[in-house]
Amino acid sequence: MYSTADFKKGLKIVFNNDPYEIVDFQHVKMGRGGAIVRTKMKNLKTGYIIENTFRSGEKVEKPELEDRNMQYLYSSEDGYIFMDNESYEQIVVSEELMGDAKNWIVENMNVVVNFFEGKVIGVEVPTFVELKVVETVPGIKGDTVSGGGKPAKVETGATINVPLFVNEGDIIKIDTRTGTYIERVK
Repeated sequence: MYSTADFKKGLKIVFNNDPYEIVDFQHVKMGRGGAIVRTKMKNLKTGYIIENTFRSGEKVEKPELEDRNMQYLYSSEDGYIFMDNESYEQIVVSEELMGDAKNWIVENMNVVVNFFEGKVIGVEVPTFVELKVVETVPGIKGDTVSGGGKPAKVETGATINVPLFVNEGDIIKIDTRTGTYIERVK
């Protein structure tokens, strides 16, 4: 069991018999009354975000989540195909359940697939990924890091903002939590 004092962004809890992830929270101390905790939570089954208020000290359940290390194989019209690294069992994950992870995943990448009561509820990609730039306007000699940015399309199809000196064919490091450029990989 978790107490409201344990709340933090990314914490997974059970609320109304469904698994939720806390997206945002705020402790509020009322004048004479007790403190409350306002939360925004994402339903891990449906993806909907709800707001709820808990009394300070209230207890919530830990979800019985199973995390499995899996390898991304390929995508088809049915969804994204993953293989369990231990049993070699293959599963299909729908595009809706992939969420933002589909922007950062490449073939043969190892990821963590989350299960709740035997059903897939999400895919966790590594915090940093290295992807190849496939489309951007050419850089000009003399462009510097602080000189602004330009859009670049990476091999997964996602578009991010990169410094002016990045060219097509460069491999760049991206923070998957925010979708931002970190550095160019040598």
